[in-house]
Amino acid sequence: MQVNTGRGTIPLITLIGIWSISALTSLPGLAVSPILGQLSAIFPKATELDIQMLASLPSLLIIPFVLLAGKLAEKRDFIRLLRAGLWMFAASGVLYLFSSKMWQLMAVSALLGIGSGLIIPLSTGLISRYFTGTYRVKQFGYSSAITNVTLVVATAVTGYLAEVNWHLPFVVYLLPLISLLLSAYLKNDDSRPVETTVQAAAVPVEQSPAISGKYGIHLPHLLHLMLFYGLVTYVVLAVTFNLPFLMEAHHFSSGNSGLMISLFFLAVMAPGFALDRIVKVLGEKTKFYSLLSIALGLLLIWIAPVEWLIIPGCLSVGLGYGVIQPLVYDKTADTAMPEKTTLALAFVMVMNYLAILLSPFITDSFQHLFHSHSKEFPFIFNLCVTLLAMYWAYARRKSFLFDDRL
Repeated sequence: MQVNTGRGTIPLITLIGIWSISALTSLPGLAVSPILGQLSAIFPKATELDIQMLASLPSLLIIPFVLLAGKLAEKRDFIRLLRAGLWMFAASGVLYLFSSKMWQLMAVSALLGIGSGLIIPLSTGLISRYFTGTYRVKQFGYSSAITNVTLVVATAVTGYLAEVNWHLPFVVYLLPLISLLLSAYLKNDDSRPVETTVQAAAVPVEQSPAISGKYGIHLPHLLHLMLFYGLVTYVVLAVTFNLPFLMEAHHFSSGNSGLMISLFFLAVMAPGFALDRIVKVLGEKTKFYSLLSIALGLLLIWIAPVEWLIIPGCLSVGLGYGVIQPLVYDKTADTAMPEKTTLALAFVMVMNYLAILLSPFITDSFQHLFHSHSKEFPFIFNLCVTLLAMYWAYARRKSFLFDDRL
């Protein structure tokens, strides 16, 4: 079976290989989460800092290696670089299973961060190398959906495995072995699909916009995308970082907060399956309405501590972010020359990890500034930030950043 790309066709097995790599990007750090509470008992000599570092070390190393992978992809063998990252990722899964000391877990976590950092920008880079136009928008949507489906399923699986044995959650880090097998179907020929006379007639080839500047990247456009993506990611992180504390303050069980966060990730997944149709309907106001959805969700979570409002609130925030994330990746592909696209995507994707690392410090700083200790403060503050972003999106709806018309 052949799949249209906008330039021609590729085999379905090649597309499945690309999807399998997208599925891996949500896994780093996931297996540690269910056993964090057990680690103090498992390693009585480990300090609180040791345990925190074990959880955060992969993210810390992902940031520089995402940028390194983006740079190396310009002149190095793209597929060989991808396989190197996959081997490191898979090796960390094997080594985790046999690690019995805290220093060993820390060393393996560093290897995981390096390997995942190498493959994360290449996962989106592959889509931009193979697809163009509406086909690329659709594939970025599918990629986002697959990433979040994997996150939800893997979270449930690792939680169950952790109850059996604390080593077992690390089995999920063996999934890169599947991608390694499928990488045999990825071509390192600038990833240009085979063009045919029939497809060329049926599917017009869209030309990339002219890129000015000596770096081969339209820097103002890229910086705007980085700022916007980092801002929106920070805003929605209130659901994953702060909702459990809010629900605890209102005497909800931890199981309920876990369910709400799972619903959030399911909502992030949903728009990816119909992203091209959503953009065709909403056009230049797509990001504005997505921000409106996020604002509505934050408002619902804030105004009343009852489940029947928190559930639609989490869903509304997730749906808005689920539209914005893949559209930002698609826009990024238009900011650079083909050989620089992966590097541009790396800079944008690193904003996700910076937002994750900095979010608690930013929120804490503003709480001190406003002398507030309220559990609702993160949602009120992020709602205000979202409203400002909505004004930006509406006022600049015809600009490169916000005009998503297909």
